[in-house]
Amino acid sequence: MNRDRLERLVAEKRFIPGIYNYCDRWCERCPQTSRCLNFSISEEEFSDPEAQDIRNEAFWNKLSEILGETLELLRESAKKWGIELETLGSMDDTENQKGKDVAAENHLLSRAAKRYGKLVEDWFREEETLFFETAAAAREGVSLEEAFEVIRWYQYFISAKVMRAVRGKMEEEEEGWDEFPRDSDGSAKIALIAMDRSIAAWALTRHYMTDGAKEVTDLIAFLDGLRQAVEKTFPSARSFIRPGFDRVDPSG
Repeated sequence: MNRDRLERLVAEKRFIPGIYNYCDRWCERCPQTSRCLNFSISEEEFSDPEAQDIRNEAFWNKLSEILGETLELLRESAKKWGIELETLGSMDDTENQKGKDVAAENHLLSRAAKRYGKLVEDWFREEETLFFETAAAAREGVSLEEAFEVIRWYQYFISAKVMRAVRGKMEEEEEGWDEFPRDSDGSAKIALIAMDRSIAAWALTRHYMTDGAKEVTDLIAFLDGLRQAVEKTFPSARSFIRPGFDRVDPSG
């Protein structure tokens, strides 16, 4: 990209400042690529980004519907299998540790998020044939192949964002940061969104399981427990307003 084109892009008013700071880096599935300067810079040629945004928004809306409809049922299934959906603790146990990087990496939330990535990898290794047998199946507008794509995309992303949120919270507490919004909440929010979407994708996957439903329920229970723990540790994360993605509630 030459300098003249870059300067023209930067001057365009359609771009939302900072929209890329709290996104999931999944441009192919993003409903806001037409308003993202980073995407436009990285794409020398792209066709009709607004039409792509509309399709992607519909996809995520449908996945969100599946999450809302199935989460309670899945929790009931977890109880049936004797799985406890426990929270994983708070930030207090690492405040006195030396070395922010080591402390963040060793924090219970970070370890749990990393463990989730390993569990996903193990599951796919064991259930690889399921993909080839049922990848063409679809339910409510989201195919099993797309559900797998969601799970795989966020498999390690969750861990990275949880660790960033943990590290950010440590620094904010050390500096006595009492203003909002906080970067740690923004990182925690995109991690929570990734967990929401992953749970919905796992729910859809479970729909197709004839054998091994308990293993999927175990994964959902583990991820839901992690999600609850992140929400407890970052109570303001859900209300964090991400530029371009979230709307301000006028009643709030």
